[in-house]
Amino acid sequence: MTFRVAILGPGGIAARHAAAARALAPDLELVGVCGRDPVRATAFTRTHGGAPFTDLDRMIDALAPDLLIVALPPFAHRGEAEQAASRGIHLLVEKPLALDKETADRIVAAAHGAGIIAANGFMYRFGDAVRRWKALDTGRAAMFTGAFHCNALHADWWREEARSGGQMLEQVIHLIDLVRYCVGEPDSVYARRANLFHRDVERYDIEDVSAILFGWDDGRIATITASNVSVPGLWHKQWSVVAERMTGRFTGWNDAELVPHVPGGLAEVVAGTTDPFVAQLADVVGAIRDRRAPAVPLADGAATLRLALAARRAADEGGELRLT
Repeated sequence: MTFRVAILGPGGIAARHAAAARALAPDLELVGVCGRDPVRATAFTRTHGGAPFTDLDRMIDALAPDLLIVALPPFAHRGEAEQAASRGIHLLVEKPLALDKETADRIVAAAHGAGIIAANGFMYRFGDAVRRWKALDTGRAAMFTGAFHCNALHADWWREEARSGGQMLEQVIHLIDLVRYCVGEPDSVYARRANLFHRDVERYDIEDVSAILFGWDDGRIATITASNVSVPGLWHKQWSVVAERMTGRFTGWNDAELVPHVPGGLAEVVAGTTDPFVAQLADVVGAIRDRRAPAVPLADGAATLRLALAARRAADEGGELRLT
């Protein structure tokens, strides 16, 4: 059986999903792309295949896709995911799921009520190094330290909190998801954020430096620092996990040094080549075929969003927030 895949939102991240669909051919076929701008939608299909549309219902009527990849920026969600779910179309929704808890909960409820397979796009979990860590007997994690640093103006919508949610919600959320995945659900959060170097950039009102501290009542700790003031052109994303029986030092989703806590223990070096977008899409298709839950269901993504929202609120209120 060939699964028919359509994409909503012909932007940069959609191109990564289209490439993943091509990598999984002939099991998958990209049949259509929907965007509000017909010129952009047509240009996208000329490069990646499929037919262009400007109306989601018309695309579903014409193409009957099995799976819709929702690759809209955070501010642009206007009920399309719920609309597709109501028509029985399975979903892969890019992160963040929404800019607020209420919208995220509506999307999750719509998918659950429709009985469809619905996943959220936290592709870091599909890297070879991350998967290897989860497969090992590391014992309970005690500490997570992460960093996300870049220096770019990005898209105009990214610079406005009302449209992107800020760097915490749009980028750092990947590391927040790894905190949940590798350590567990924290009990409290404290954070700081500021716009230090972009105050003169028109409509740039999000943070360009931030720090988050998650805490657990049993003593576990997770910290994440982030900035948009680092080396131009360099995306610095790394994290470490210190667990009971092993320490993992990750320089990306595919690359890590895993060191056991035994005298003379040899480090395991993971240098993977997996494209996490391909692995993520393959997981969703497998979930549809096998009628099982995907690796990152929408409800899981909504839980990560709640942590990111809590971190942003803690930064704005200047105090520690209880989460449980």
